[in-house]
Amino acid sequence: MLENWLRLRPDIESPGIPSVKKPFGHQVIRFDTPPTDLSKVRVALIGIDAVSADAVRRHLYGMSFPWGRLKVADLGNLRKTDVSFLVPLIRELLEGKITPVLIGQSPEWVVAQYKAHQSGTKPVSWAFIHNRLPFHPSGTAGDGQFLTPLLSTPDPDLFQFSALCGQSHFMDAAAIQFLEDHHFECIRLGDVRAKISEIEPVVRDADLVSFDLSAIRQSDAPGVHAPGPSGLFLEEACQICRYAGLSDKLTSIGFYGYSPESDRNEQTAHGAAQLIWYFLDGYFNRKNDFPISMTGLVEYIVDFKKHDYQITFWKSTKSGRWWLQVPVKTKRNLRRHRLIPCSYEDYLNACKEELPDRLWRALRRFDVG
Repeated sequence: MLENWLRLRPDIESPGIPSVKKPFGHQVIRFDTPPTDLSKVRVALIGIDAVSADAVRRHLYGMSFPWGRLKVADLGNLRKTDVSFLVPLIRELLEGKITPVLIGQSPEWVVAQYKAHQSGTKPVSWAFIHNRLPFHPSGTAGDGQFLTPLLSTPDPDLFQFSALCGQSHFMDAAAIQFLEDHHFECIRLGDVRAKISEIEPVVRDADLVSFDLSAIRQSDAPGVHAPGPSGLFLEEACQICRYAGLSDKLTSIGFYGYSPESDRNEQTAHGAAQLIWYFLDGYFNRKNDFPISMTGLVEYIVDFKKHDYQITFWKSTKSGRWWLQVPVKTKRNLRRHRLIPCSYEDYLNACKEELPDRLWRALRRFDVG
């Protein structure tokens, strides 16, 4: 059935890397005919726009593939750049426990990625990485504000929305206030870069990540639709993508905003290939932590003596990661979210009877606090 939506691309020429003897392009699963069995595939590359996706492939295929047991398939490009093609395709892959990695030009494809998740495990947690916040609470979806229809009216399918790497000079104060009023996250570029390890719990909480390449500064990613002098360094962006790959909760990721016509020497395509590589490296190193399994989690109880209150933390012996438990009974459809990803520093602060605003907002989504 996949052939209804996809045009296979079995042959991609890669410049290659002399020191890499078994490159990605020789290890990835490609098909000359429509696949009939994807049961062993765990990750699937999909190009939304053929020109941009193939440019990224050329560089990705020359990189190393040190994940021998990980089955990655390249399913080619969409036959038609239309939401009606992309949504059911992503949905079918999610139902087959396959993680789609999407490559596209238009930032607005993130809407299709989210809509595909709406029909699956709900409600959904979404990490949105962009240098702007294309949304206004007035409800008018003009001037590229493609998130407005999704966020301006209550959506029971959207449990958490985290806007990461936004730059204050591009963001409307009313939009930021809207996120705060709804206990959503808005973590600006400066805060992300100040201590990037603190972004790991935010990304770990997401079911899907959408990464617009405009979040990377122009010197590292010139070929984007909205380049700017400030943003993430490519190395920082790669670290965030590895965090996303490590998350056992995350089931899809998309890379958007690439503009091949303005990409000098395919520098941005090469950078996007690195982002995908580090996502896959994280994916290969997953530890089967929550929500896949509670095995290996150690309980830590913290007393808030001033308030006659107890908070429970959990630490994974497999990965060293931490979670805060929601201190109330959760509805069945929220059980995947009942442990809120946090950091060791959050636990240490809790021992001093302090919690960061991010965790308080998370608890308020459960009507706690």
